[in-house]
Amino acid sequence: MTAVAALAKYAPRYRLEIGEPEGSEWLRVDRILEPGSPELTELLKRDDEASCHRTAHANALSMMSFYAGRAPATALLLWALEGRVLDIRPQNLWVRPHDGHGIAAVAVRSADFLPGGLKTLYDVVLRKHLLPLTEELHRRTRAGLRQVYGGVAAGVAMGFCAATREGVTVEPAYLLERWRTFVAKAPGGLARLGEVEVAAGKLVYLRNTCCLYYTSDVGNGTLCGSCCLTPRDERLTAYEGGRPILTV
Repeated sequence: MTAVAALAKYAPRYRLEIGEPEGSEWLRVDRILEPGSPELTELLKRDDEASCHRTAHANALSMMSFYAGRAPATALLLWALEGRVLDIRPQNLWVRPHDGHGIAAVAVRSADFLPGGLKTLYDVVLRKHLLPLTEELHRRTRAGLRQVYGGVAAGVAMGFCAATREGVTVEPAYLLERWRTFVAKAPGGLARLGEVEVAAGKLVYLRNTCCLYYTSDVGNGTLCGSCCLTPRDERLTAYEGGRPILTV
């Protein structure tokens, strides 16, 4: 538990509550993944109210990016730093929605670890969690699978990138190597959907898919910092110059 709790020093997204939470505001992840679940409906509703999306598929892309950047973040950083896989299987994981975008808090039943390494991490983060959620969002909203997978890739990348941005930082080059190891054989073809690079001493993500942020009322025609509609060199130049980074 000590190792898990210590990760919160890197960034708020790694803070994890231990123990089955109480209160109707908490959603158990295995129920979110059920077809037609009211829990997923609630997550989509909150994100839509926060951004006023023009389309259901833009709503799905936004929700996925924010969700994927928060729910598995602690497990991803723990694997990157220590090579251990925290048991965040859907039946052991809860999320508490934010009043606006994304997830305000994450809880796990207990700080137990699963045997195995990267292959096990793929199972608990992708095959049994984020990829089934992608399929359900595609079914509900008709959002293109590649675009929603792009949200998964961007969110998961933030599990590595955020630790180089706030508080006690991890060496960017080390986390970049760990990201490349993770993504090289990741299910869902995540390696083709974007890349992580170092800019201004921090890790940044460059998307190859569009999240449609600019179509929302919040975006108001503005492209996010990692948007594939902006040439790659321009994105990196902007990051090096200290442009604020829209993070998931």
